[in-house]
Amino acid sequence: MKEGVVIIPTFNEIENIENVVRAVFKLPKQFDILVVDDNSPDGTAAKVAELQQVFPNRLFIESRQKKAGLGTAYVHGFRWAIARKYEYIFEMDADFSHNPADLARLHDAVHLHGADVAVGSRYVTGVNVVNWPLSRVLMSYFASVYVKIITGMKVHDATAGFMCYKRSVLEQINIDKIRFIGYAFQIEMKYRAYAKKFKLVEVPIIFTDRTKGESKMSNAIITEAVFGVISLRIRHLLNRL
Repeated sequence: MKEGVVIIPTFNEIENIENVVRAVFKLPKQFDILVVDDNSPDGTAAKVAELQQVFPNRLFIESRQKKAGLGTAYVHGFRWAIARKYEYIFEMDADFSHNPADLARLHDAVHLHGADVAVGSRYVTGVNVVNWPLSRVLMSYFASVYVKIITGMKVHDATAGFMCYKRSVLEQINIDKIRFIGYAFQIEMKYRAYAKKFKLVEVPIIFTDRTKGESKMSNAIITEAVFGVISLRIRHLLNRL
């Protein structure tokens, strides 16, 4: 059994990928890394291949032919990690908005403290966001409030993308049925775990917006999240989730 793998989806992250890989591998706790790259034209995949010579048997890459969305990248990574029997499977951004040092705290929440899913939460102890404009903070915060009202989940940060799952959770929530690709993907993953009665625990983190590269946020992603939540709730009530 392998213990932990950090899945990092990338599209045009040449400015960040080497630094984030090295930061993870400097941690006292050892994690493997899987980069799922969507054919980045900036050479991200080539940089990862170069780093594989430095970190053999710890750094892996799956290259896809086109940009197909965050959700499908993670599902691809989940399948890869499940097939290799990793016990703990993490989601993390490439741009340092998630602090690699917090991986150990997410790991401890599931390994030592009984959680099935650990959520790196921006809002469980207030609003812990750095470098975001107020409009985006409010949008993100009230999106999570909206999700709580519609779904009944007691999760303060439903759109969080810094996560740790036990492999057994991903094996049981049927990742082949995941529909959404952006913010709604993160909500859907939590809701499917919640609907299966898994224990979700929020670990407070400080989220720092990227300083290099470009955000992948779009209006389509926001719209998907707003209407996707209602769809999830209805499908659950009809036992079609």
